[in-house]
Amino acid sequence: MAGHSKWANIQHRKGRQDAARSKLFSKLAKEITVAAKMGDPDPDKNPRLRLAVKAAKAVSCPKEVIERAIKKSLGGDAADYTEIRYEGYGPNGIAIIVEAMTDNLNRTASNVRSYFTKFGGNLGTTGSV
Repeated sequence: MAGHSKWANIQHRKGRQDAARSKLFSKLAKEITVAAKMGDPDPDKNPRLRLAVKAAKAVSCPKEVIERAIKKSLGGDAADYTEIRYEGYGPNGIAIIVEAMTDNLNRTASNVRSYFTKFGGNLGTTGSV
């Protein structure tokens, strides 16, 4: 009766759910860090930070994660994330604008370029779309 342990099934399902939740929380924490670094670390005075905190609370992100992300931006030890916009054309000439936030511009550019070429498009120059 291999594979019929209810506990094992619960354990595997919970592991997948926790991994997805962790990925989402880290993504939201990165957005909070960038928003706090770009403006005021007080959500009442920074609308972008307020929106990021609201989005984090909407998916039940722990308060400690939110506070840690804000403190990380104040300490200066946070990675330097840059927002960048890529423009390109998808299949059948459909114009696509990709907005990305990254700490490594070269890696992001190559990833975006590979996605465009993989699906039959090409990366354009700035202002082409």
